[in-house]
Amino acid sequence: MIPRQKFDTSQLPQQPNLAFEHALWGQGLKHVAGIDEAGRGALVGPVAVGAVVLPGDNSDLDARLSGVRDSKMMTPEAREIWAARIKGIALSWGVGFASSREIDMVGIVAATFRAAGRAMRKLNCDLDHVLVDYLTLPDLDIPQTALVKGDARSLTIASASILAKTARDAMLVALDQDFPAYHLASNKGYGTKEHLAAIAACGPCEEHRFTFAPIAEYYSLFPPEQ
Repeated sequence: MIPRQKFDTSQLPQQPNLAFEHALWGQGLKHVAGIDEAGRGALVGPVAVGAVVLPGDNSDLDARLSGVRDSKMMTPEAREIWAARIKGIALSWGVGFASSREIDMVGIVAATFRAAGRAMRKLNCDLDHVLVDYLTLPDLDIPQTALVKGDARSLTIASASILAKTARDAMLVALDQDFPAYHLASNKGYGTKEHLAAIAACGPCEEHRFTFAPIAEYYSLFPPEQ
């Protein structure tokens, strides 16, 4: 494993690129996966992790993925467009999830690791190296590099962030049909003022993360009936 080093955020590139990938491809490492998550800080629903392997033998890959950014910096419409393009360009891709109940049982970091493992198991190629946004994945028998601000630096990680974000957002839109009081289609489960007001008025739903502070605080004030 290559140790993570401190990174001067003033040196962030204008857009993610393939510098890390080209260095690894140049060593003969053909299958380099980018890993990123979505939903770690949300109050409702699963955490999602995307995994993407881009083709290292594609000379115009930068141009074909020129609109890809950290998913948080893109509009929902742009994310959907680029998610479809990424899936068409990638050698392999996958998205894994860990449920709100798993998050409550093992904690958000361990649940994120579980989701990452599930995403990588969906890939149809043997990996040579993994680029991860910030986190170091435990018990991984493949060399990995953890990159601070990885979704702003690596095009493969940024692609994974888009797939994780769009897949999770679709799940929250679907959950909004079952739990309309919380406006999940618009807030995607994050603790907006509107969402927190709905929790205070209605209490949590079964898809909330009960160990997260706003939900735990609600139950400290209003313990469930035995």
